[in-house]
Amino acid sequence: MGQKTRPTGFRIGITEPHRSKWYANKKNFGDLLVEDHKIRSFIKSKNNNAAIARVDIERTRDSVVVHLHSAKPGVLIGSKGQNVDRVKAELEDLTGRRMDVKIVELSNPNRNAVLVAEDLAGQLERRGSFRRAIKRTMDSVMESGVLGVKMELAGRLGGSEMSRREKASRGSIPLSTLRRHIDYGFAQAKTAQGIIGVKVWIDLGDYSEETNGVDAQAGQAPQAAKRAYKR
Repeated sequence: MGQKTRPTGFRIGITEPHRSKWYANKKNFGDLLVEDHKIRSFIKSKNNNAAIARVDIERTRDSVVVHLHSAKPGVLIGSKGQNVDRVKAELEDLTGRRMDVKIVELSNPNRNAVLVAEDLAGQLERRGSFRRAIKRTMDSVMESGVLGVKMELAGRLGGSEMSRREKASRGSIPLSTLRRHIDYGFAQAKTAQGIIGVKVWIDLGDYSEETNGVDAQAGQAPQAAKRAYKR
């Protein structure tokens, strides 16, 4: 039995905000959940070069608001906002609902685990050396001011006959510390020899030190009162 837990899922509801913000009864919950998955898959497949790290979905009674967190907002917006209008029209055709698309710019892509994993997967697809790609990527991530980074590759690395797993890490990665902002990203490199899985963990420090994170103090569970013992 493995005991590995996704860091973001481990912290959602405590220090991490939910990626989908809506409420539905038992009858409609499954359909809306599948629809959220279709929206995210469609956006990622149609905008591969826009460096989209996260897709947040908010639902109201009348419309659906989709927040796209991107490191390349100019590519996503397009000339005079034409690309945004196209994405909005395609999502309305896909879901049959009134959609609203908002773009959130990410200042530093090297501090986002999803974008780092996708960049590393792109280097592997271009037939680069995986050891050199790991070292170069870890150097750029550590230069961005993070506290630690860990990477893991699994598959036919270097075109070998047998698949294997390669790990590398620098700095601190306290996965079980809930007040620590550990960003996690996963990507797949589709090479000629097969698919290589890429996992990235980045330690961004405590949530209270982050400007764009949820305040960890507000999300902490109340401490139980100390029990008084009589002598």
